Amino acid sequence: MVVRQDARGVVFALRGELDFESVVQLHEAGEEELNRGKGAVPVVADCSDLRFCDSSGVGALVRFFQQLSGQGRVLRLASVPDSVARLFSLTGLDQVFSVHADVSEALLAGTGGRDIVAAGADVPVRPSEGQGT
Repeated sequence: MVVRQDARGVVFALRGELDFESVVQLHEAGEEELNRGKGAVPVVADCSDLRFCDSSGVGALVRFFQQLSGQGRVLRLASVPDSVARLFSLTGLDQVFSVHADVSEALLAGTGGRDIVAAGADVPVRPSEGQGT
């Protein structure tokens, strides 16, 4: 995994497999980022080179998402491969994670006042959602 600073946020490039053996890298890099505490700077997990993700990987992403949310920050996923997107869909995590076509889109999401962001999540809310109709 490679972590790089971008003018608009922080990008975690996930590569290969995100499983029981490799999640320690995400945990360690995530802890470093959490300790930096960059305010509202978004964190993007670039999944373009991710070939496989098991339940350990999903758990690590959820944990990182929750930790960032605790700091008022967001975790956005970019370039998620179909196999991983299917896993997120089956588990309902596609409704939790903000998923974008590429890193640039993910870094720009929520800017310009176009999106209404719900309670620390980075998912646009439609005005009709959450209103008893």
